[in-house]
Amino acid sequence: MLSRQLGAGALRRGASLPAFRQKNALNLSRGLAVRNASTASSSAFESFLNSRLTLVSVSLFTAGSVAWYTHLYGSLPFLAQVHASHASDEGLHPPEYPWDHKGILNTFDHASIRRGYQVYREVCAACHSLDRIAWRNLVGVSHTVDEVKAMAEEVEYQDGPDDEGEMFMRPGKLADYMPNPYANESAARAGNAGSLPPDLSLIIKARHGGADYVYSIITGYVDPPPAGVEIREGMSYNPFFPGGALGMARVLYDGLVDFEDGTPATASQMAKDVVTFLSWAAEPEHDERKKNGIKAVILFSALTLISLYVKRFKWTPLKNRKLIYDPPVDKKH
Repeated sequence: MLSRQLGAGALRRGASLPAFRQKNALNLSRGLAVRNASTASSSAFESFLNSRLTLVSVSLFTAGSVAWYTHLYGSLPFLAQVHASHASDEGLHPPEYPWDHKGILNTFDHASIRRGYQVYREVCAACHSLDRIAWRNLVGVSHTVDEVKAMAEEVEYQDGPDDEGEMFMRPGKLADYMPNPYANESAARAGNAGSLPPDLSLIIKARHGGADYVYSIITGYVDPPPAGVEIREGMSYNPFFPGGALGMARVLYDGLVDFEDGTPATASQMAKDVVTFLSWAAEPEHDERKKNGIKAVILFSALTLISLYVKRFKWTPLKNRKLIYDPPVDKKH
């Protein structure tokens, strides 16, 4: 009887063993399928992240976002503005003007530079210096060599010592720098009621707003001042200047300068030309820098394409090769 029961139990266990194995195999296959699907999805995601198209797309999106933000707000996001001075932020913000040299591929209007130098020489040079500009810098930009030599010789410079140890005066040369209207800082303050006229060599770079700010200062005088604004005697009201009280009076009026090329000498035209001249004085290399920039972009673009081709040519056989391991055969078995 006992042997019969044991035999029946063994038969039942033997019958249930294939079903158990089949169930485990089914669970194992399901787990492997899920694992393979997860591995496939993760590998596809990694290949998407590592693809060049993704890198280029993200780079273009980032650059476009920064350019759009800068166009709207005039400064880079999350970065402080890099300027020599922020004092103009306290005054009225100058409007944005369409300068001829403002574009990436645009250069200076050299006729405007010539007229601007005439305005500087006949109006601004009485108070403001231009220490960083030499006569030779005008050659080929706004004047010919003979014209610049003639203008330089009209100014006398102290030179020496001579053979007797004495200093002497001589006519200017192309290598000389623009003359200073005052002998020293004290003389400049004494001639301007205590105010020191700034040097105009880098004035465009030294003011927040650049050419727009300088143009707004020159043309933005309000006389009489608005109601409720008190200005000291000897000062002029200009809303674009911090505090509104400016020691320099208005100097540009219609017809003040007679341009050689017949351009109407309105106050706005003279301001535009002198600001163009000062923009060139702050960046004499402006035009040449943009020309070299275009050449550099073309050259490096070509080198980049060549580098990508060489890289694919060299690495494609290595990346696509198939390594097969053929184990040695044991001849004893």
